[in-house]
Amino acid sequence: MRDGFIENADVCVIGAGHAGCEAALACARLGLETVIFTVSVDSIALMPCNPNIGGTSKGHLVRELDALGGEMGKNIDRTFIQSKMLNVSKGPAVHSLRAQADKADYSRAMRKVLENQDHLTIKQGEVCEILWESVSGKKKVKGVRIFTGMVYMCKAVILCTGTYLGARCLCGESITYTGPNGLQAATYLTDSLKEMGIELRRFKTGTPARMDGRSIDFSKMEEQPGDEKIVPFSFSTNPEDIRKEQVSCWLTYTNAKTHDIIRNNLDRSPIYAGIIEGTGPRYCPSIEDKVVKFADKERHQVFIEPEGLHTNEVYVGGMSSSLPEDVQLAMYRTVPGLEKCRIVRNAYAIEYDCINGRQLDRTLEFKEIKGLFSAGQFNGSSGYEEAACQGLVAGVNAAMSILGKEPLTIDRSEGYIGVLIDDLVTKDNSEPYRMMTSRAEYRLLLRQDNADLRLREKGYEKGLVTEEEYRTLLEKERLIREEVSRLKNTFVGANREIQKFLENHGSSSLKTAASLAELLCRPELSYEILGEVDKERKPLPDPVLEQVEIEIKYEGYIVRQKRQVEQYKKMERKLIPEDIDYDQVSSLRLEARQKLKLFRPSSLGQASRISGVSPADVSVLLVYMERFGRQAGERK
Repeated sequence: MRDGFIENADVCVIGAGHAGCEAALACARLGLETVIFTVSVDSIALMPCNPNIGGTSKGHLVRELDALGGEMGKNIDRTFIQSKMLNVSKGPAVHSLRAQADKADYSRAMRKVLENQDHLTIKQGEVCEILWESVSGKKKVKGVRIFTGMVYMCKAVILCTGTYLGARCLCGESITYTGPNGLQAATYLTDSLKEMGIELRRFKTGTPARMDGRSIDFSKMEEQPGDEKIVPFSFSTNPEDIRKEQVSCWLTYTNAKTHDIIRNNLDRSPIYAGIIEGTGPRYCPSIEDKVVKFADKERHQVFIEPEGLHTNEVYVGGMSSSLPEDVQLAMYRTVPGLEKCRIVRNAYAIEYDCINGRQLDRTLEFKEIKGLFSAGQFNGSSGYEEAACQGLVAGVNAAMSILGKEPLTIDRSEGYIGVLIDDLVTKDNSEPYRMMTSRAEYRLLLRQDNADLRLREKGYEKGLVTEEEYRTLLEKERLIREEVSRLKNTFVGANREIQKFLENHGSSSLKTAASLAELLCRPELSYEILGEVDKERKPLPDPVLEQVEIEIKYEGYIVRQKRQVEQYKKMERKLIPEDIDYDQVSSLRLEARQKLKLFRPSSLGQASRISGVSPADVSVLLVYMERFGRQAGERK
């Protein structure tokens, strides 16, 4: 190889979508020389589908990512055009923040962050080969080769290929071999991965049409304004600094005519004609799937969302499709307000290569390939938020591996990120994985409002959270602790003033003295209302007050869930030796033995969550480990 045709780096990140950006930033911020490759620098942090960040359960992920030192929360705070807290009529465990982005500004702002990050180099080029060697019988990466022939030697590689690898887009009978939005696909890397022994499969996702907003009659739709009080995604963002005039989204519905057009043209849909090979997401179905699988529903919601402040394009949420262009136009024009719509970009489905996550351990490193990490949709997940969180975890752990430090791991009781990664590496996900609040067993503890209290310290320990940010956290914890204690130790008597106050707020009278905390536990009373009789109160920041109220009102439920977590942690601490021979564990059922050999779980807790491994199998395994001294030790 000619001199000068080789570059050296610590980490190579393949792909500059949401996973790649977080992975590269994490590595560079930890002082490692990092190169991020993209098929087009214009696609950095691209939003090829919905122009928003957050939403139900996804808002939790973004706030956890921010607590750990990620960038997505800060970037959407810079570029949002509408902010809305979802599920506010329900309990705090399912409150989720969602922000409409200016799509172009979001990508541009993230690119600016990458371009100005020390130790980070952006390179436009298609990676076509992973270079590796065999060390003591185990594969180990040593670099990458791009299509031009240039080689980058490195100590770790992070795969963040998103939906670009082997991609093809389908719109009816029309098939183009491109990535999203007509961008260049990555066509060469698949063969290299297969040669390394990586198991690949095909998944698919889809996106709806984009329309010219001037052709839409918004008077026939329901306006969906943003919240008056803006809650930032980032714990480092001052709410007052991002107050702005917001744009509206709009709600309309499909109808019987829409559904008839779709049913009459199903034979022209690649999904139902058998042209699409990949498996699509169950929880984000195309409009064709909705009409077929929910035939009893008379209508489906359609959200019209602006793509940005400097374009007339709008996104038609809820109507992704791969039907031919003429059918798309006909069906869209049956929807109230879209009768005269003009399509700027057709809806399409996209197929791509990805992996089964069981090949990864919980650090997101391949079990059989040292130094090769993977994140995002390539791991079989869907969504910008899921991708970004995996990117940060993969990036931190690539850095920790190179620096010889302990990896970053988050378990199911610590965060939605832990649930996401655990589900990806222990379950045979047969479709793109989407995070939902129902997947988290301990969701009362894993609220979006307390993500900093749960995870900020981990980010600080790994070096991604600044000293100032960490001190802010410690001060917040102190204020919460002191105010909870004050409320529990401040009593009011059953006097006339208190009884009148309770009567005015529809609350039962007191028969004896009670603490302010006891009064706050009453559903009809709030911290704000109690201010009328709480004479010693001092002003506190809103995030502190929020935690105080939740901690007191839900104390019984929180204590109960913490007990459940203690039991869960016991199983997680029981580590399974890496070299255990499951064939030597008698009394294990055949299916359990096969699944354990396939997934190679790191702990009994992880083993218990593998489909096909029963509680009885876990008990057998525990007895074997204790009887033969095969337990490798317990996590601290």
